[in-house]
Amino acid sequence: MKFSEDTNTMMIDALSEQLNGFHSSLGNRDVMSKLLSVDNESLTNEGHDFDTVNRYILDLIQPNLSGSNGGRYWGFVTGGANPVATFADWLVPVFNQNVSKGGDSIATNIERQALTWLCQLFELPQTFKGIFTTGATAANLLGAFTARQYAGGLQNIDVAKQGIAELDVAVLSATPHASMIKSLGLAGLGQNTWQKVNCLSDSESMDAAHLALLLKGSKAKSHIVIASAATVTGTDFDDLFRIAKLCKKYNAWLHVDAAFGIFERLLAGSDGQTKGIEFADSVTLDCHKWLNVPYDCGVFLTRHLSYLKAACHVDAPYLKTDGEDIDFMSLGIENSRRFRAFPVWATLKAYGKQGIRVNIEKNIQQAKRLAQWIEDSAQYVLVKPCQLNIVLFKPNPDFTTITSGVCMKLLNESGCVFLSPGRWNDEPIIRAALSNWSTTDDDVERGINALNEII
Repeated sequence: MKFSEDTNTMMIDALSEQLNGFHSSLGNRDVMSKLLSVDNESLTNEGHDFDTVNRYILDLIQPNLSGSNGGRYWGFVTGGANPVATFADWLVPVFNQNVSKGGDSIATNIERQALTWLCQLFELPQTFKGIFTTGATAANLLGAFTARQYAGGLQNIDVAKQGIAELDVAVLSATPHASMIKSLGLAGLGQNTWQKVNCLSDSESMDAAHLALLLKGSKAKSHIVIASAATVTGTDFDDLFRIAKLCKKYNAWLHVDAAFGIFERLLAGSDGQTKGIEFADSVTLDCHKWLNVPYDCGVFLTRHLSYLKAACHVDAPYLKTDGEDIDFMSLGIENSRRFRAFPVWATLKAYGKQGIRVNIEKNIQQAKRLAQWIEDSAQYVLVKPCQLNIVLFKPNPDFTTITSGVCMKLLNESGCVFLSPGRWNDEPIIRAALSNWSTTDDDVERGINALNEII
């Protein structure tokens, strides 16, 4: 393919065609694609003209994508891409800014402003500073790096420079997310070495009294506590206020995975279920969940930026800068960084706190509507009261022999909705998470009808 003066015009027209075709189909298309493979073509030598590439995407790729950007995709915790964020994300490759350091672009300060606005949105102290990441996994990895650096400092070990061979640290958690366990492994702390804190009865919340006993009896020289707001299955919140006091007493680092649970703060304020998160040493957020910006966009925040810099900074003559602020390349995994903060900035600028709160409230009411129908039905069992935006249920064994796995497969294959699995009280269940700005009450009714038809 050769570029010409007309290339931009062609691409803009093609983008409009792709946008209109895809978005107009979301209301009625199957949520899960029925074709999951592509033809095994060989790479050509000369390539194809733009129109051929565009037609291939329109005819073969677009129809076989999931409807994850639509209102009936209830798997995992998946937000949609709101219109303003989508527009801003289109501009990101147009601008093609490398937000690794300042000095040549306003983009770096736009990212800093977006981080400041997020702290204001969630009523967090401005002492929290940080960086945009590829998602919650990368943010949790930075949490592990930073906590590891702090733990080493208590033992006069610069872990980033000396390694972890001599580090004596205990990691304690009740229900860490899989991405946090993955991060512990990547950080060299071990996926299987963290110490299990008991959960409260019929909950995934940490038993703070048991944490106190473990911290008091521990012989480790340093401690890291990983808390949740909220857990990915039960939507349970740890008592962050009490846990933060314990961490301060025992000089432990407190990292809170608040990927989507922090949005509860928009409804209940600082005295709600996230009370105490302001005392955490570090926090993970995930904007491509309930803030509804495009993938990929997580956030890592910490009140101790020096430990983050110590974990991530490397000197090189060509990287030096005269600015007072720490460059983002010294605060994260990547040196070259996409301007992923821009859709967040645009979303916060356009919708404000109230606009975002309205979407959160709508999803919660929709989840409660779904949960109420399940609780009233004969075919299904609501296995846990709906606390936020996640509904946990299973087929009623007194009504049918269909298992949760088979039921979920049938629902997903129907094309009406897409759900993901979970486990509760050590049994398989079905999990619906409503976190898309575009989900309508009609989408919920269509989901209920699908449930009614399966069993």
